[in-house]
Amino acid sequence: MSVTVTPGVTPYVEPAKWKEHRFGLPPERWAELKGRSFLITGAGTGYGMAMSSALAAAGGTVFLCGRRKLQLQKSIESMRQLDIPTNNCHAVVCDVTDINGIKNLRDEIQRITPSLYGLVNSAALPPRGSLQTETLDYWDSLMRTNVTAPWLLTKELFPQMAAGRAVRVLFITSEAGWAFTHGVGPYNVSKAALNNLSASMAGEYATGYPGVDIQMNALDPSEARTEMNQGSPYSPFAVVSMALVLLSHPAGGPNGRFFHRDGRHLQFTYSAPYDKLLL
Repeated sequence: MSVTVTPGVTPYVEPAKWKEHRFGLPPERWAELKGRSFLITGAGTGYGMAMSSALAAAGGTVFLCGRRKLQLQKSIESMRQLDIPTNNCHAVVCDVTDINGIKNLRDEIQRITPSLYGLVNSAALPPRGSLQTETLDYWDSLMRTNVTAPWLLTKELFPQMAAGRAVRVLFITSEAGWAFTHGVGPYNVSKAALNNLSASMAGEYATGYPGVDIQMNALDPSEARTEMNQGSPYSPFAVVSMALVLLSHPAGGPNGRFFHRDGRHLQFTYSAPYDKLLL
C-alpha cells in the first residue's frame, strides 16, 4: 500500500503551540499559505475544524463550510482560544449535496475573493450498516455526500480556482477505500469511489487545463476523535501536518496521488506511490 515516506511530517503535536512548531512546516512553506484562500467542507467538527484552524493560523483566508451554523461558529471560537486570528475566517452554511447550495456558495466566495486557491473536501457521512442490512435511502445519502458532493463542488469551483493559475485540492478519504471490512460495506464502497474520483479528476483537469499548476490528491487521515469516532485517543489535528505539506507544495508537485497523515505515500490500483519527497 505504501513505499515512500516523507520525513518531517508531525501528526502528534500540541495545537496550542502552533507558533512554535507550525505543524511541522519549515518557515518558507508556512509562508506559502499566507494570503491564500481556502474552502474547507465539514469545517464545523473534526478534521475540517482542525484544518481550517491551521490554515487560519498560517494567515490564509478560510471559508468554513458546513450544514450547521452553530458548529461553524464553535470552530471559529475554538480558533480564538488557540490565539489564531479569525478576521479572515468566513462561516458559510451550505448543504454540499444540493447543487443550488453549491452554486450559491461559489458566488459567495467569488464576492469575497477573486481566486480560490485551495479546496478540502472533508464533509462525509460515517459508516452505519452492512451491505446486507443498509437501506436504499441511506445508501443514496451516503453516496451523495461522500462521492457526488466532492465531484460537484470541485467541478463548480474549478474555473474560479484555475483563474489563479494554481490549484490545490484534497479529498479526505479513509483506509476503508482500500479495505473490505465486514459490516460497513456501503462506506467502504463510497471511499473506494472517492479514491477513484480524486485521481480521475486530477488526470482530466490536468489535461483540460494544461497551463494551470494542478495538485489534486487524496489524503487518508486515519482515525481520530471526531463525531464519527468519539472513543479515539487521537486529536483530529493529527491530519493537519500532512494536509499543510500538500496544500503548501510549490509548483510541480503530486497530482492524482494518495497519502497518509503519517507521511506515507500510498498506492491505489494503477496509481503508484509518489516517488519524490514532499518536504
